[in-house]
Amino acid sequence: MRFGIRPTILGLLLLATGMCHPLEAFAQEPAYFVTYSHDLEEPGNLEIAQKHTGATPKDASGFYASTLEFEYGVTAFWTTELYLQGQTTAGDSTIFTGFRWENRVRPFMREHRINPVLYVEYEDVNGADKSVLEVTGHDNVADFATPNAVGRAVVARTLENRLILSSNAAGWNFSENFIAEKNLMGNPWEFGYALGASRPLALAASSHRCVFCRENFSAGVELFGGLGTRTHFGTSGTSQYAGPTLAWNLPRGPSISFSPEFGLNKNSVGVLWRANDSVEIQQVGERFRRKAAR
Repeated sequence: MRFGIRPTILGLLLLATGMCHPLEAFAQEPAYFVTYSHDLEEPGNLEIAQKHTGATPKDASGFYASTLEFEYGVTAFWTTELYLQGQTTAGDSTIFTGFRWENRVRPFMREHRINPVLYVEYEDVNGADKSVLEVTGHDNVADFATPNAVGRAVVARTLENRLILSSNAAGWNFSENFIAEKNLMGNPWEFGYALGASRPLALAASSHRCVFCRENFSAGVELFGGLGTRTHFGTSGTSQYAGPTLAWNLPRGPSISFSPEFGLNKNSVGVLWRANDSVEIQQVGERFRRKAAR
């Protein structure tokens, strides 16, 4: 399996940025890859992240997909995010697969037993996309066998909506996402879901600053998959995944997370190998304003 070098270098640069400028970067990432919780970006903060997905599907070439993310906290209740995506497939080619623009709005700012978040995303992604940021409809392992030249010729402009429900209890976060996706050029509504549970390994912070303290790590589990379409709703003919997750949030530094997500049926890839690295730049808008005023 051959991985593209540019995404790997970019990921290392993100990590270096966080470590070289510890006073300027801070990230706290939940241990999820598909599921969203009710946590939003702090107003004025910019998070730069890269999601990595690799797999060797049955009867298809191995691939590596990379998603570069720019997440900005517009207000305390509104976070917006831009995704740029690409992938490389062994024995085929390396291509750009499209972009996404995501918005999350939290209607109630006070903490409740169940905290809802409304999610709307516009996608302009071609058929060669292999990021697996969600699973909807009857997405199938056979989709990964499509040659890049064929897939990139099929562009889907899609509206993705999610109802995010999230709760915190006894140090745990429990999150449930219901996904509804519509191709704006036709086809019926497609549905999916994502469920996650995560908890820090320690709730109380150490009395001294350290890198490998238990409170800097969080572990969890994630389950997600397709729920068919409006006309054929259900799990028949869909792909389903589940796996453990682990996140390491360095003090005033980058956040790194990892997960092997295992296919639960014959329609799924055997294992999706996931990793994520991110840094958060605090009050980026204020920094630009200060520089402009000088």
